Amino acid sequence: MYYVNFISSPEGYFHTVICNSDEFRNTSISHDLHYISWDNPPKQHPLYLSTSDFNKMVKSGMPFARKFAKGDPVLDKIDRELLGRSKGEFTPGGWCNQGSDEAERCSSRGDDSKFLPGPGAERLQQLMKKLMSQEFRNGSCSSLQYDQTKRGWITS
Repeated sequence: MYYVNFISSPEGYFHTVICNSDEFRNTSISHDLHYISWDNPPKQHPLYLSTSDFNKMVKSGMPFARKFAKGDPVLDKIDRELLGRSKGEFTPGGWCNQGSDEAERCSSRGDDSKFLPGPGAERLQQLMKKLMSQEFRNGSCSSLQYDQTKRGWITS
């Protein structure tokens, strides 16, 4: 019955099962790693993200974001500025033999076991340090709740 009045029950169900399992309770971090923009007060569905949200989204350090309208220009901006991906192309990586120009980029396969972290790796590293800190972990699987709109923990 807990989820009867929950705004988005499918998104919280898995975490509730994990936090109520003796085997996994102490192995989880109470954060979904998403940048999400909500109405205030929150409604059933999040707001659509657009180019006006881009800088806040990047600064948040979250590796995932939602909700996007189909074909929104912010998706091309994410591809271009965060993933280094040209329209209609794969995201370049260590597996890609970089060509000297746009036309040759990723034209042949390189070492598919090679990992070249991009600028987002540093943001992700900072987020992981924060999530693994004792201060944050004290809130995992407890009554401490995260306020998405304020991007912070509710402590009182």
